[in-house]
Amino acid sequence: MSEINNNKKLALGVFIFFGLVILIIGVLTIGGQHKAFTKSIQVQIVFDDVQGLQTGNNVWLSGMKVGTVKKISFFGHSQVEVILNVERQAQPYIHKDSKARISTDGLVGNKIVIIDGGSDSLPTVANNDTLHSETLPGLQEMTNTLQASNGNLLAITSNLKTISEKLKAGQGTLGQLLNDPSFANEIHGSLGHLQAATVASEKMIDNLQNFTARLQQPDGLANKLITDTTVFARLQNAVARLNDAAASAADFGNNLRTAGQGINDPHSPVGLMLHDEETADNLQRTIKNLRVSSQELSDDLLAIQHNFLLRGFFKKKKDSAQ
Repeated sequence: MSEINNNKKLALGVFIFFGLVILIIGVLTIGGQHKAFTKSIQVQIVFDDVQGLQTGNNVWLSGMKVGTVKKISFFGHSQVEVILNVERQAQPYIHKDSKARISTDGLVGNKIVIIDGGSDSLPTVANNDTLHSETLPGLQEMTNTLQASNGNLLAITSNLKTISEKLKAGQGTLGQLLNDPSFANEIHGSLGHLQAATVASEKMIDNLQNFTARLQQPDGLANKLITDTTVFARLQNAVARLNDAAASAADFGNNLRTAGQGINDPHSPVGLMLHDEETADNLQRTIKNLRVSSQELSDDLLAIQHNFLLRGFFKKKKDSAQ
């Protein structure tokens, strides 16, 4: 009997021992998952809305779990203060300007707190520091946005339906293009003319390129005008001479104009001769008298040459001249 009791006590002791071992393993496992035995610092964050965040939810940094939510309490005017336990090994990667936001672990998972690293130029956070919060659109905001997008999509679909009906009925330019063959032929002809104009433009561009190439030939006049300073100087001199000639011609024209004005003036000598008939008659009579007088003088000289007193003198002069 005592041997049976001893066996029961031994079995009970073994059962209790294995139970304690399992309990210790469970505590260590759960503590390891929640990092209860890891050294950590506390960081405060103030949110306007925690979106269902609960104590014990995880804290993530760069995709790694670095802590848990320790406490959630109201703060100030309808705000919420969240205290985080953050591992010390993650402290060097969290800086003073780091921001925290609330997100979801997966599509419908638990809420989590995500911390960004901040600027490396600033110091790292210390125990009991406060980080800035960053608010992202929640599920309700995304739902409202999705509803607004659905409304816009419905309106666009309605407009597309209206446009397709008008196209099918042949309304508008595009509808005529789709339903009227003659209109399509006209557009095709216009495209042909446009293509011909494009070909002509290409030919014109080729001609311009050829003309430019000729201008750039070193033996051409245009190239010499551009590059040869001697030719340009000669052209300048020629232009200057042409300007002088034009000025001389202008002076000559002015003189002719002045002379013409003198001829048209009846008080000038030339104008008097041209416009006064009495003066013209006197001039004609004077010329006639001079002609008669010269003829008579010639006859007198001829008579003197035949005079017996002077005949020898003129004969001697004639012989000396021969």
